[in-house]
Amino acid sequence: MLHPNSTLASLLQAPMHAGQVVWLGIRPARRAPVVTVDVVLAIAEKGLDGDRYRTARDGARQVTLIQAEHLAAIAAFLRCDAIDPGQLRRNIVVKGINLLALKGKRFRVGDALLAYSGECHPCSRMEEVLGSGGYNAMRGHGGITARVIAGGRIAIGNSLSVEWAVDESVAED
Repeated sequence: MLHPNSTLASLLQAPMHAGQVVWLGIRPARRAPVVTVDVVLAIAEKGLDGDRYRTARDGARQVTLIQAEHLAAIAAFLRCDAIDPGQLRRNIVVKGINLLALKGKRFRVGDALLAYSGECHPCSRMEEVLGSGGYNAMRGHGGITARVIAGGRIAIGNSLSVEWAVDESVAED
C-alpha cells in the first residue's frame, strides 16, 4: 500500500480529463454476434441489460471497456485499416481517457457508476476472430473490466469521468 503523502500517490490521484463513449455493444450469448446499441441500461451489482455477463452475483466482469485509441493500435499490428469493435467483444469503447489510470477508482459513465475490477486480457478466440496474430496484437490493449455500483443509462456520446478512489487492495480480482 502506498503512503498517502507519497509523490506516486499524488500522481495516481491527479485529475484526468473525461473520456467519451463512442460505441456500445452487448453479447447476448456465448459465441453469439455482438449486438451494437445506442443505449444500454447498467444494472447495479449485475451488469448490462441483455449482456451474457449480467450476473446474479457481484462478479468482477460485469462490464468490459476498451479505448478507441487501442483499436487503431490493434489494427496497425494486424496490418489492416480498422477493427470492428464488435469483433473484440467488449461492451464500451471510449476515447480520450487512459482506462488503466482508472485502477482503484470508481467512475461515472452516463448515469451509471462503475468500479474498476481488473484488466481485460484477450482470449484465444481473438486468434479465430482477428486471424493469425490476433491474440498477440491485443496483448496490453484489451481494456478493463468493471463492476456496476449504481445502475443507470449509458448512451453513445456520454462522458466517462472519475468519481473517487477506492481501496486498491480490493479494487482488482
